[in-house]
Amino acid sequence: MGTTQLESVQEPKYWHLRTVLSEALDSDFAVGEVLPNERDLAARFGVARATLRQALEQLELEGRLQRRRGVGTTVAPPRVGVPVATARQGGVEGDADEAWQPLECTTATAPAAVAFTLDIDATEPVHVVRRIRVVHGQALAAELLYVPTSSVPELSAIEVPSGPARARSVVRELHRLGLEGQDRSVELGSARADDAKELDRLPGAPVLVVTTRYLSAAGTAAVSVATYRADTCRLTFGDAGALEISHDEQERQAS
Repeated sequence: MGTTQLESVQEPKYWHLRTVLSEALDSDFAVGEVLPNERDLAARFGVARATLRQALEQLELEGRLQRRRGVGTTVAPPRVGVPVATARQGGVEGDADEAWQPLECTTATAPAAVAFTLDIDATEPVHVVRRIRVVHGQALAAELLYVPTSSVPELSAIEVPSGPARARSVVRELHRLGLEGQDRSVELGSARADDAKELDRLPGAPVLVVTTRYLSAAGTAAVSVATYRADTCRLTFGDAGALEISHDEQERQAS
């Protein structure tokens, strides 16, 4: 990739640089190849490093680049299609090749927004199940599944007090409720430190946050907040999934 000076353009300079860099990624770099450092790239394109960072961040958001600890910025592979809903209660159990792997289960009070969604008192204890979603051997999502203790009254606190086994027990009891459906929302977010570590991302990296409300005959049985890698994931919803669009506090339903 030789030295290139950007022409005077009407669009923001970082966006024009993003286009030039995108073309260079297609012609000059292979998947997994490490890009030159920011100083060299900025010099080649005759831009300030702040402009370069904006362009690189945009390409990372689009899934063209990945920033990896101890490696640098590399060319990303094509995004992996990840079905959000599965045949087994919308992902509560998960499939063999795309499984949610339990890591831990604790009992605590839920964040205020989650308690509101669950329609429970803010002081009511909930089981907090932490899982990661593995697709083809790669961790692509981290999840916090909030299950009110009242949703799984048959669960014994003595038999399996903590750890992955406890997490599996909570999910199993939740599944026995006979869940009747779910609704979900998707929004762009930034990786928190704990999620970033599990997903091999840098804190603050762009992620897709999928919030799912699991429904039973008695109401909301559980809430899942799943953080997906935005650089490698392309979420799919299937034929039965409706897309809910919110804009200026007005909602439209499309299916």
